[in-house]
Amino acid sequence: MKFFRKVRQNLLTENKFTKYLVYALGEIVLVVIGILIALGINNTNEQRKLAAVEQTYLVGLREEFQTSKLKLQELINVNQQNYLGAKTLLGYIANPTQSPTELQFSSLLYTTFSGAIDFNPNNSLLYEMVNSGNLKNISNAELRRKLTNWISRMEDISRQEAELGVQREKVLDMFKNDAHSLGTIFKHAGVYTELDLPKTENETSNLSLLQSTAFENNILMFIITSYATEKAHYDPLMKHLNDILSLLEKEIEP
Repeated sequence: MKFFRKVRQNLLTENKFTKYLVYALGEIVLVVIGILIALGINNTNEQRKLAAVEQTYLVGLREEFQTSKLKLQELINVNQQNYLGAKTLLGYIANPTQSPTELQFSSLLYTTFSGAIDFNPNNSLLYEMVNSGNLKNISNAELRRKLTNWISRMEDISRQEAELGVQREKVLDMFKNDAHSLGTIFKHAGVYTELDLPKTENETSNLSLLQSTAFENNILMFIITSYATEKAHYDPLMKHLNDILSLLEKEIEP
């Protein structure tokens, strides 16, 4: 800086004003170039930091969606088993001559209606990113869009699963009276033995349900809702999930 100051003083002393102006402008240009270089270096460093943060998010999201995929596939399998079990029950209703034994009937009822269908994906990181505004750190616009749509799809899935739960409860409600017995189902399904519950000597048969139109109607509604849950909701959701995983793989650096 002393060198530049000395040059300016010499030019002014020698009355070389034009050269002084040219020199001063040149000095300003050098300062501007220096500032731009510093800003460029700073921007490059910031971009590197943002890229590193993005990669951390991408890897975390991939782990979450891989786990969610396993959960969804398992849930699809359970829903299919329930759907097929209900179809088997409908087959017994349609063909009275092929009536099952009490043991077969109880086992089929238990495996088909004992568990609720509820998709619980791993979305903790995704929700943290959305709530903190860090979803904008994902540079791929298509991936950001699909991640945002995933959240809205979860709401749709929950509504469908709630409807499936209603149809399941309607079947179970038919055992909440004196004519039929949940105890009989639990005994034949091994629940009493597993929980070491005391067994009664008398056993109420549930086979009369196979002649009940209300039971048939409830089974039909359950089948229709189960089928719709898979084809109209779970299958498209699995495709959406695979699309997200594919985009994540493309964005994650090796």
